[in-house]
Amino acid sequence: MQTKKVVAAVIIKDGQLFATQRGYGNYKDWWEFPGGKIEPGETPQEALRREIREELATTVSVGELLYTVEYDYPEFHLSMQCFRCTIEAGELTLLEHEAARWLDKDELQSVQWLPADIAIVEKVRAML
Repeated sequence: MQTKKVVAAVIIKDGQLFATQRGYGNYKDWWEFPGGKIEPGETPQEALRREIREELATTVSVGELLYTVEYDYPEFHLSMQCFRCTIEAGELTLLEHEAARWLDKDELQSVQWLPADIAIVEKVRAML
């Protein structure tokens, strides 16, 4: 089974978590942490900064690695490194996603998370 190595940004501000809704693919309309694939020659941190610039027109500071999710989708294995990030510049403009929301602790289960993202949602709950 092919392994896809990706990174995800856990952006928390004022006690709320930033989540994005996919606008494409098999999981269209499901919610996720923004991020994407690590390109050859990139560190995970470089990939995450690039992906957030491309997807959200925002510059982030990449902090600590919070969790690595290992999840088997039917088509591939996902290895997702989730980093705590803070916004350095930009307004989180949606360039690829269908929607976005700031969710507080009580709203985390109000959206349909991608299966691989559910594990980190529970870890983040304690941070809010």
